[in-house]
Amino acid sequence: MALGQNTKFYETPNHPFQGERIAAEHSLVGRYGLKNKEELWRAQSELRSMRREARRLIGEAQGDLDEATEAGEPFLARLRRLGILAESEGLDDVLALEVTDILERRLQTVAYRKGLASTPKQARQFIVHGHVTVDGRRVRVPSYTVPTAEQDLVSFDETSPLADDLHPERAEGQS
Repeated sequence: MALGQNTKFYETPNHPFQGERIAAEHSLVGRYGLKNKEELWRAQSELRSMRREARRLIGEAQGDLDEATEAGEPFLARLRRLGILAESEGLDDVLALEVTDILERRLQTVAYRKGLASTPKQARQFIVHGHVTVDGRRVRVPSYTVPTAEQDLVSFDETSPLADDLHPERAEGQS
């Protein structure tokens, strides 16, 4: 049980009934196979904190991007390691990130894009049921952020029945 006052790590929308926002959220939840909108709001809050950090670094350097980039190199290195930011991109590109950039790095999405499942929701089920490993470790958290170094190491667990190529639940044409 979490202690303290600040136990909620995401922000909810300011107004509950905005049709455009609700439709956009519903589209993202369906496209990425998220369990509920809370997962989307967590990604939005993570993106918001990244933008806040970039603005803070630029503000402390008083607009000098070179100085801000030098001061924020560990922050940029972390984003590049996670694959959220490309190697050639800098601090000002953090401000242009979209929530889809965060959602594309989830294990659920990586497993789906790699062809381990035929739908994002099926990928989520495979992960939660322990059929997917990352670098030999069984990961049961669909929201696990996959670093670029581990992206090619996402596969089925070798003890899983899904490791058999002839399993009926395997997506067609997957490796």
